[in-house]
Amino acid sequence: MPGVPPARYAYLGPAGTFTEEALRHVPAASGSTPELEPCTTVPAALDAVRRGDATAAVVPIENSVEGAVSATLDELATGEPLVITREVLLPIRFVLAARHDTSLDKVGVLATHPHAAAQCRGWLAEHLPDVQVIPSSSTAAAAADVAGGEGYDAAVASPLAVEHYGLDVLADNIGDRTDAVTRFVLVSRPSAAALTATGADRTSLAAFIRDDHPGALLEILTEFSVRGVNLTRIDSRPTGNGHGRYCFSIDCEGHVLDHRVGEALSALRRICADVRYLGSYPRADNTPPTVRGGTTDADYRDAAAWLTQIRTGRL
Repeated sequence: MPGVPPARYAYLGPAGTFTEEALRHVPAASGSTPELEPCTTVPAALDAVRRGDATAAVVPIENSVEGAVSATLDELATGEPLVITREVLLPIRFVLAARHDTSLDKVGVLATHPHAAAQCRGWLAEHLPDVQVIPSSSTAAAAADVAGGEGYDAAVASPLAVEHYGLDVLADNIGDRTDAVTRFVLVSRPSAAALTATGADRTSLAAFIRDDHPGALLEILTEFSVRGVNLTRIDSRPTGNGHGRYCFSIDCEGHVLDHRVGEALSALRRICADVRYLGSYPRADNTPPTVRGGTTDADYRDAAAWLTQIRTGRL
């Protein structure tokens, strides 16, 4: 449409990160019209959305080997509210990359992101036991530094970064787990647009306990359990408001429009100091939840109708 600026998507950069690759799997951002804006950190990418400088941002949230990405969990839980609208599951393939004049036996100093180093620990110990590993802000930043001659002999990076920065691959698929997957999320500002449940959804939230006491976590888990809501991830994170104060970052099966999920969130709102809703969105693996008897939407409607009959004396 004439006069309408193109959509702009922020992501954890620089160019060539796994996050950029994940972003290119988002249909709205895969064409030539949208602008892709690399950011130096996860908070910077999310702040670009909060300021209105970006339509949405893609950031990593969970890795199948290294677990949750704490920077993303903390920023979503405590920063100005944003919501997750989509997720991308990206298989992670690491390569060892260097400039054209470098061979494997010449690699003495290597740069990469700490998560990448951890996922390639076994291969590095076997093939480069004496290498010095220098942490970088991202695998793409490591590749850029190697290409720019910043004092590193090689980088553990993505194939996309190797292509972008014109490096050679010294070794391919060097991750200790060839089935490693990272989950990325597309995050945008809260919108008045109607929510739509697909039947294969995930809901994310952060629950802040009111005080530290025995059974605090059990109380939260019970509200999901009694309603037949399965959790797919739970992590405890410090709130920063004093020792022993935590919030729980939670993913559960289902959509906030599902009665069982909505009631679970309402119950948490009653017992927690605060609950931050982080979005309901389609699961990337398109896996529907297993809903046990007594917790379907029809069951909730029937129970509500029965209670209304009692309260209006129409038994």
